[in-house]
Amino acid sequence: MTTGPTEIWHNPRCSKSRAALDRLDTAGTAYTVRRYLDDPPTADELRALLDRLGAQPWDITRTGEQLAQDLGIPDWPRTEAERDRWIEVLAANPRLIQRPIVLTPDGRAVVARDEEALKTLD
Repeated sequence: MTTGPTEIWHNPRCSKSRAALDRLDTAGTAYTVRRYLDDPPTADELRALLDRLGAQPWDITRTGEQLAQDLGIPDWPRTEAERDRWIEVLAANPRLIQRPIVLTPDGRAVVARDEEALKTLD
């Protein structure tokens, strides 16, 4: 769980990620930036994140990316038996993780791809 300020998993090349930072700045929210492509999450961190999100790994996977296509990910089973396989591929290939992800000190998390998602953290 994040302790201290809000944390944002950020890709500076992503417009939605930059917009989330702007929204946090506008709201006066203290935050730290994790450039998750440079500092990829471990499989255990991804499991903890998924618990916080109440999501499965396929819910946060960018299946439209060429890498995902090359790996055949869109055709992988979305079952509990395959969950670790998904997590391991995300840990090894962080660019397949949806962004941005915002984690709050109180244990909440959201994939903040739009204004409405960020508002759920207010």
